[in-house]
Amino acid sequence: MIEDQTVLEAKRIGVLGCKTGTTLGDAARYMVSEDVSALVVTDGEGCLAGIISRTDLLRAMLASSDWDVHPIDEYMIVDVVTVSPQTRLSQVAELLLQKHIHRVVVVRDDDGRRSPISVVSAGDLVYHMVKNM
Repeated sequence: MIEDQTVLEAKRIGVLGCKTGTTLGDAARYMVSEDVSALVVTDGEGCLAGIISRTDLLRAMLASSDWDVHPIDEYMIVDVVTVSPQTRLSQVAELLLQKHIHRVVVVRDDDGRRSPISVVSAGDLVYHMVKNM
């Protein structure tokens, strides 16, 4: 059952992302080529710095005609909702609904440094709901 599964049991490890300083244009091209709706943003040490989504790209486009040359740092969300690998999928579902978000970043805590290891989206949860029917 989805209620009993942890994030680590349900989701493969791996993050599509980019580093701080990446241009919005490069991030947009990467999202399109990988067919994803968001990228995890990490700093130079690989720690979570933020998340950039398609919605953030649209916001940038409406704010500036040269949106594509701006760094993602100007538009990324820095207050990222995170969970541990042991978090239950039912808890992730509650977080998504409570916070009106589409995804959470799974992080490993390395002495206060948050290292992203996966992303769990609403789509992932629906996949597991159907798989467990």
